[in-house]
Amino acid sequence: MVGTPFERPRVLVLDARDTVAVALAPLPPGASVDASRGDATVRVVVETPIPFGHKVAIVPMAAGEPVIKYGEVIGYATSPIRPGQHVHVHNVRSDRAGAGGG
Repeated sequence: MVGTPFERPRVLVLDARDTVAVALAPLPPGASVDASRGDATVRVVVETPIPFGHKVAIVPMAAGEPVIKYGEVIGYATSPIRPGQHVHVHNVRSDRAGAGGG
């Protein structure tokens, strides 16, 4: 489009039920990202560095609550997770194939 720069999304939500988004580029603390979740858009301010390809929380999750990606439970929060935080092995327990990480 002429006069309208194309801006690539910085995160990708794979399913409207997801509680996390995937970083499409490294995200520094303080970055504001919009995550499209079905018909809704969630704005999240990144709290911790998120490496490319890693998960960022887009909703709050209490300890013990499921972490959802692809519309499926991929693990459980081991501590409270706030929107904008990195979601990985330090705060997720996964039972998939006995992996033990998120």
